[in-house]
Amino acid sequence: MGFPAQADLRAALADWLMWLEHERRVSPHTLAAYRRDLTQFLEFLCTHEGGLPGLKTLADLRAADFRAWLARRADQDIGRASRARGLSVVRGFFRWLTRMGLVENPALGMLRTPKLPRSVPKAMAADEAQETLSLAQDLARDPWTGKRDSAVLTLLYGCGLRLGEALALNRGEAPTPGQDAMNVTGKGNKQRYVPLLPAVVDAVRVYLEACPFRLPPEGPLFVGARGKRLGARRIQARLADIRASLGLPATATPHALRHSFATHLLAAGGDLRAIQELLGHASLSSTQRYTEVDAAGLLAVYDRAHPRAKR
Repeated sequence: MGFPAQADLRAALADWLMWLEHERRVSPHTLAAYRRDLTQFLEFLCTHEGGLPGLKTLADLRAADFRAWLARRADQDIGRASRARGLSVVRGFFRWLTRMGLVENPALGMLRTPKLPRSVPKAMAADEAQETLSLAQDLARDPWTGKRDSAVLTLLYGCGLRLGEALALNRGEAPTPGQDAMNVTGKGNKQRYVPLLPAVVDAVRVYLEACPFRLPPEGPLFVGARGKRLGARRIQARLADIRASLGLPATATPHALRHSFATHLLAAGGDLRAIQELLGHASLSSTQRYTEVDAAGLLAVYDRAHPRAKR
């Protein structure tokens, strides 16, 4: 789908997307989200300015024009998080235009990002996480797919991997007996080493022994029923089945296992900096959210057990 813009702006947008894909190495999902946000912004400008916008249109925009765009999005019941993301995308595009010497517009810097409520990761209790890993095998139609799903989920909880990171692993990257760490490629193509628990290595070994397909080293580690790389929806569907069976809340998702990995490490005395490295967080502030989760757990223990908590 083409952008609703004049030729000079369409060319700039194509170059920007190419830069994001090849230089920044953003994921296809992120690239699609950026494209949607820019398309919605340009569609607003078409109505607001009365014609297709070009580079000169962007250079002439005032702070009031950007505020009108945000107000329109609020009127359309678009949530604060989506509005904040859209503004971030537009700012990123304008920064790139400035670096390329195509557009200079300081008006965008006068806007404030919509304030978002600070979210605390929803971690599972330790027993819930263990039950989730065990039930993955029991709910599968085929024994080998149950072992596969259990291995994927064990990587999330045992190593703190994102779901996409686990599913992106190739057969040649699979942990092997005696291996104590593995290399993981995360966001922005950044690599990190994560320790391997024996339970993680064993779960992957059990899956590989049961897998009916020949898996070449350069091919995917986790495959679906047709032997192709396993998609995230299959694991998300498995978690939905597990939630229903165990009576877990909707927050019990594959990503919640990663949150649980960090929260349980912190509760056991793990160093915050070390956890930051294990998760692949670029900023310590992202990891510090887990201290709030642990504090909430401590308060719950206090309310249940401390004599002074009795009302």
